[in-house]
Amino acid sequence: MLTLPVSAALAVAGVAVDRWLGEPRRAHPLVAFGRYASRIEAHLNTGRRGRPLGLLAWLAWLAAVAPPVVVAALLCALLPWPLAWATHVALLWFALGARSLAEHIAPIGAALARRDLVAARELTGRIVSRDTAEADATALSRAAVESALENGNDAIFGALFWFAIAGGPGALAFRLANTLDAMWGYRTPRFLRFGWAAARIDDVLNWIPARLTAASYALLGDTRMALRCWREQAHRWESPNAGPVMASGAGSLNVLLGGAAVYHGVIEERPALGAGSPPGAQHVDAALRLVERTTILWLAALLAMAFVSVATHV
Repeated sequence: MLTLPVSAALAVAGVAVDRWLGEPRRAHPLVAFGRYASRIEAHLNTGRRGRPLGLLAWLAWLAAVAPPVVVAALLCALLPWPLAWATHVALLWFALGARSLAEHIAPIGAALARRDLVAARELTGRIVSRDTAEADATALSRAAVESALENGNDAIFGALFWFAIAGGPGALAFRLANTLDAMWGYRTPRFLRFGWAAARIDDVLNWIPARLTAASYALLGDTRMALRCWREQAHRWESPNAGPVMASGAGSLNVLLGGAAVYHGVIEERPALGAGSPPGAQHVDAALRLVERTTILWLAALLAMAFVSVATHV
């Protein structure tokens, strides 16, 4: 078990490595995990027309997540401390996606700023599931801002929270659970009866981090508006965790999100989030800056708690 001062120092190191290297360009471990999870699903997802798969859905999740997390925990426990600490940092680096988030979203804001809708549509289509072929600048800005705010929690703050709780193995477990939710957590005929466990587990693991993220977004922007939007709008959103994060973030930025979006050729009217002006290129940049400031806030909070911990034991 890592002490708080060590955990804080390693968290800073993990964020620094992610900022320096970004996600692995080749042989990304998530690719191998995705193939492994797909094989599990192919063998166990047999309830597409019958009753919901109860125990089997839980066992499938455990079969996918437990082996890599157990191996990671054993390495951290058994290796000499310099190698163990390096393993914790490597696992957090693997779980984080701060640089990748900026690399995918900042070019959208740049394309919108120069009014290049063709490039903005192509870039946005790479990161969202909604249709972007006919999207206008407002719709593209909305998609980019929503993605930045929500994935700030999923790709950064959730991993940092679980790293603070359980070190590298905790961050790894969170990242793999979030990946399984993205793979299996759909309400489609194929996954409705199989992926519900992955979706519920991700909701549980993300519940506290999402609300800490929402509180951080509120603190670092228009606090009063962010808290009001969180209180009045978050419960309308289908996801119990994305709602608070995006409502607070939108209120903090004084931007209006939600509304109509096209999925598979069908217009879906989503609840409104935030307040203020419709989103534009400037809000894409503002959302990324909010995520970056929140990262700094979280690391500063960890270091402050570590300092207090050391001071009270001197």
